[in-house]
Amino acid sequence: MDLSVIVPVYNEEESIPELAEWIERVCTKDKLSYEIIFVDDGSSDSSWSKIMSIAIMKPSVKGFRFRRNYGKAAALHTGFQEASGDVVITMDSDLQDSPEEIPELVRMIKDEGYDLVSGWKKKRYDPFVKRVTSRFYNGTARWSSGIRLHDFNCGLKAYRQEVVKSIEVFGEMHRYIPMLAKEAGFKKIGEKVVEHQSRKYGVTKYGLDRFVKGYLDLLTISFITRFGKSPMHLFGSLGTIMFMIGFLMAGYLGVKKLVFISNHLRAPLVTTSAYFFIALTVMIIGSFLFLTGFLGELVNRNSSERNSYLIRDKVNL
Repeated sequence: MDLSVIVPVYNEEESIPELAEWIERVCTKDKLSYEIIFVDDGSSDSSWSKIMSIAIMKPSVKGFRFRRNYGKAAALHTGFQEASGDVVITMDSDLQDSPEEIPELVRMIKDEGYDLVSGWKKKRYDPFVKRVTSRFYNGTARWSSGIRLHDFNCGLKAYRQEVVKSIEVFGEMHRYIPMLAKEAGFKKIGEKVVEHQSRKYGVTKYGLDRFVKGYLDLLTISFITRFGKSPMHLFGSLGTIMFMIGFLMAGYLGVKKLVFISNHLRAPLVTTSAYFFIALTVMIIGSFLFLTGFLGELVNRNSSERNSYLIRDKVNL
């Protein structure tokens, strides 16, 4: 099969039939064998009824429904597991992503050899607050990851099948799939300017809480990708540095007292100096950081994924 199109759905009953018909029309025109996978993320409207009615009439349409709302990452993870196409495309269900972009995205994956192609909504029809926060967030993500994308959170993306089968999307990490793909060894990541359409039905699901969660998730994914396999490298290094700083501060106080004694001067008590308590606190914090890294290594050693490495090619088996 050429293509799997994964569409997470949450309360988008009006747009589902139109989107399914649009995808079918584009794929038929370009002679692409395809499947459409709708994942209903616990919608409270009639979205699931619409999906079922379409799936009954069209064998190329599959539907999955969660018992409650788990989030977009969970919907994408389910879709990735079920996808069987050589190229996997994700898009939002609100008709703001245009299926007309599908043929070119497929071509970039198949002919140009990209592992992942992310859409870039260069001209957006979102509210002003969302545009500003998105620009700020994307700038931070570029700086943190080294991946030169303008729109990390664009729902319209294309993947080589191997990519979606090799990464695990959880929590709110759907925003950082390019970072997860890069960490898994898929480094040919491209970008395509895509058409962004104004919302036709319903209301946006965006809120300021998603902006806050996005930055917390960025910190999480940055830590996991850099230190997930070796937490001691971070915590052990910080703990050692802090312990040595505290030790040197305490040593300074000790040497100072010895100088006073050697010159037959009355030496003040070490415990009367604020530096003593600062040094003691810094040493304790350093010890805790070192122990945190040590415990992290113990947990990692017992993890079932401690030696999970992706093999790219095999020969003479």
